Amino acid sequence: MIPLALEVTVQSYLPSETPKGLKSLREQDMESLRGTGEGERKSFERIYDYDVYNDLGAPDEELSLARPVLGGEKHPYPRRCRTGRKMSSIDPLTETRTALPFYIPADEDFSEIKQATFGAKTLYTALHAVVPLLESVFTDTTEGFPLFTDIDMLFNQGVNVPAPNDGILSVLPALLKKTDDTKNAVIQFETPETVDRDRFSWLSDEEFCRQMLAGLNPCSIQLVSEWPLMSKLDPEIYGPAESAITKEIVEKEIKDFMTFDEALAQKKLFILDYHDLLLPYVNKLRDLKTTTLYGSRTLMFLHPDGTLKPIAIELTHPPYDGKPAWKHVYTPAQVATDLWLWRLAKAHVLAHDAGYHQLISHWLRTHCATEPYIIATNRHLSQMHPMSRLLLPHCRYTMQINSLARLILINAGGIVEKIFFPDEYSMQLSSDVYDQLWRFDHEALPADLISRGMAVEDPTAPHGLKLAIEDYPYANDGLLIYDAIKQWATSYVNHYYPQANLVESDEELQAWWNDIRTVGHGDKKDEPWWPQLKTQDDLIRIVSTIMWVTAGQHSAVNFGQYDLGGYIPYRPTVARTNMPNEDPTDEEWQSFIDRPEDALLKCFPSQLQGIQMLVLYDVLSSHSPDEEYIGGNTNATWETEPTIKAAFEEFRGRLNELEAIIDSRNTDPNLKNRCGAGLVPYQLFKPYSESGVTGRGVANSISI
Repeated sequence: MIPLALEVTVQSYLPSETPKGLKSLREQDMESLRGTGEGERKSFERIYDYDVYNDLGAPDEELSLARPVLGGEKHPYPRRCRTGRKMSSIDPLTETRTALPFYIPADEDFSEIKQATFGAKTLYTALHAVVPLLESVFTDTTEGFPLFTDIDMLFNQGVNVPAPNDGILSVLPALLKKTDDTKNAVIQFETPETVDRDRFSWLSDEEFCRQMLAGLNPCSIQLVSEWPLMSKLDPEIYGPAESAITKEIVEKEIKDFMTFDEALAQKKLFILDYHDLLLPYVNKLRDLKTTTLYGSRTLMFLHPDGTLKPIAIELTHPPYDGKPAWKHVYTPAQVATDLWLWRLAKAHVLAHDAGYHQLISHWLRTHCATEPYIIATNRHLSQMHPMSRLLLPHCRYTMQINSLARLILINAGGIVEKIFFPDEYSMQLSSDVYDQLWRFDHEALPADLISRGMAVEDPTAPHGLKLAIEDYPYANDGLLIYDAIKQWATSYVNHYYPQANLVESDEELQAWWNDIRTVGHGDKKDEPWWPQLKTQDDLIRIVSTIMWVTAGQHSAVNFGQYDLGGYIPYRPTVARTNMPNEDPTDEEWQSFIDRPEDALLKCFPSQLQGIQMLVLYDVLSSHSPDEEYIGGNTNATWETEPTIKAAFEEFRGRLNELEAIIDSRNTDPNLKNRCGAGLVPYQLFKPYSESGVTGRGVANSISI
């Protein structure tokens, strides 16, 4: 229980300013929240402690479900909330798994509204109950869609399944529908907006590139700053380091506009580079025999009209099964055979990007990286601390949704392994990216853009940044949200810390930041890039980053999943077959020549994978009826502080203005990456939304 004195204290106090009568209560409450680090946690407890991700595997059920522990020297990773369950009898490093409820501190549980209409109940039911219904329908779980019309039928007619119990029907009324036949039900999906506006957009090269600026994963594209493109992997193991994309290939594609040297010097070349990240997994995935994989590089040119055009896709596999390394470059084509090979190469790249989006941009960079911030906030910042009150709205429900993810999404045999390309190596890949690429100081939007070469500092430009691509919807709108957050954080921090020495002398604040760096993200504790916490500017930078990640960044990569990713040809989550020109037999090549459409359908996710993807995206894209949006609800403490109240109202006012700005941008014909025939308007950063799948709304916290 929260001590009554703390519960009713509206006034915020720095530790040094705490009234004597509350000081001991403040310290007692903090001590009780930290626990002793021992024993199994009980559902009624409020204990915030750290542990590694040692509960993703289930070796006691089946040895094939064993998974490595994430967290530590071998597989660096952020920490999760400790549950203290007993260890596996098969693997002493693995914690045993339980069904609901997973332990989370009592304060982190969903509200009654969220439990009844959404959240745990819906997510658990959709993926734990509906997915088995689907699996019972498909006797061959690897069977692909026979025709493109079969994909369209998911939205027109739906899928017949055995009738579930009424409890499931009441939880998922939008997906599951009763029929006159009491023995059957229908899972029918709403048509994603991409298909509703233009069902053939997936064939467009321009749309393929536009996804990288205004799609589900607009945070992987990079500027090409060096040539030739080179791998950093060991060539003795993975093959030649230099890319097969040559200067001559590039010049052939851009000759009507400029030379290669001009394009490189003028910063007109961009890349989606999954080569080195994926190449070490290619042979592992191919050994599973259920899918395939390549390392990939996708090169693009910034056209004079501000849109991107693809130049080349390079697909690579290392030496495999006694065969040498293989790499091939595909370019946009008009001739039939080359055109279909190009379409298949794009499908492979989209699958790579879909997996990276779900595992890295969504899970790792928002959900996973945030949990240590929440644990540290509760362990070291009293509920009377002003920074606790600033951050807690951005912590709401995240630990609950993360525990559910460990239960049914990212676990061994979970939905992510079933439908995304890394399969059983999904979380190991996530750990690799955390180890190689994740940096706290690059998580704020401006720093992220600069690190990818997508912007440079320019004090004369809006937001102090000059974008490499002026019409970059994710960056343009995201910077509006980020700047509003930072201005609010600046007013708030400067009010409570009028002098820099107050930041450095605040023992709770210093313990909080030390905990995040050395424990919650302890595998990165020795990195030189961690910001210091000595001044108001340091604190503003840190809390603005956390608030951006939990609100703006998560909303940008989450709430568009159904509308922007729900049509399988537009964004397949896995590519299951090798490219037809990779060492085919005469029979295989002839089959491709005779029916290239069949080759593409076989490459796409299976029917079961595709439908599971739609169920997942529908649930994850939905706003709860009790969603709290950025700038929405005030805090009782802020109402009693005139300066803070005024700053929050100013913050809210700026957010209200964004609706009109974004609407205006979406109707500006000069902004071709967001306005045009059949294009889905980019509105993921519109601050407010009604409940359901809307493709907009910046939630305060990572609550789904």
